[in-house]
Formats: sequence, C-alpha cells, structure tokens
Amino acid sequence: MQTTQYLGEILQELNRTADFIADEEAEKLVNGILQAKKIFVAGAGRSGFMSKSFAMRMMHMGLDAYVVGETITPNLEQDDILIIGSGSGETRSLVSMAEKAKSLGATIALVTIFPASTIGKLADITVKLPGSPKDQADNGYKTIQPMGSLFEQTLLLFYDAVILRCMEKKGLDSNTMFKRHANLE
Repeated sequence: MQTTQYLGEILQELNRTADFIADEEAEKLVNGILQAKKIFVAGAGRSGFMSKSFAMRMMHMGLDAYVVGETITPNLEQDDILIIGSGSGETRSLVSMAEKAKSLGATIALVTIFPASTIGKLADITVKLPGSPKDQADNGYKTIQPMGSLFEQTLLLFYDAVILRCMEKKGLDSNTMFKRHANLE
C-alpha cells in the first residue's frame, strides 16, 4: 500500500471514531472546564503531547490552564479540574496524580479507552474514546495503526472539538483567541 493510501485508511478510522463518543460525557467535560477555577492537564507519552496542545488552546480562550509538571504550574485546589488523557487509565504516574487531586477535593476527568480503569474509578467525569491499547489487546476495536496511535489521534481531535464547544458557550471566535497567541517571534 502507498503512503497516501495509508493516510486515507487512517482518516477513515478517525472519521468512524466520532460515532463511538457519547455527547453527554463530552458535555460534562465541557461544563467541568468552564466551571473550574483552574484547569490542569496531564498525559504520558504521545497522550501528553495532545494534552499540552489542549492546554494551549484553553489559554488562547483566556482560561487558566496548565500542564502538570511544567515549572510554572501552580498548586491544584478544590475548585480546579484535572483532565487526564490516558488510553489505559493505568499509567502509574497518572494514577498518583489522580489520587493526589482526589485528596485535595479537585474534580478529576479522564479521557480514555477504559473508563473502568484505576483512574476511571477515581474520576468524576469520564469520556470513553475508541481505540486499541498499546499492546493491541482485543478490546473489540480494530485499527491498522500501531500501538495507541488511533487513541492519541482521536484524543487530539476530541480535545479540539471540546475547544470549539467551549468557544461556542463563551461566545468566542478565532479572532478573539488569536489576540492571545504568542507574538514574540
């Protein structure tokens, strides 16, 4: 198969993922973000990169958003939300973060393949995304892509859709957000 044919297959897989995401779960996440004082995002590996891009767009909206582990990240408090992107919901460092956030009384949201995971059991909000875990264990969802690629791609697109919904609810447009874009280049 040619590279462009693979691209076409990937796009078809991504197009099908939207049918497997519950609107009610997504709306709970949107409302949790808009009600939070501060928003923290976390993820490991490629999911972490998707979370960082999500935090950037929330900053562009004027929300108080941070990436856990960065040097400028403030303390998490009771009126805050921690959003974790984790395919497995079992990554040790993320489980520890969720446990700490729970002990501080913050809202925990998990975007995952496995809502019944350890983090899922701690979460106040869970959003299930389709995909295969890194080990390609049979979970009923098939992909041609290696490891967790489909989940990670869907995570990025889902986060972008959450941004659009938040923009709609806040009455923002791209021009308003662009004013918060870095301009030091």
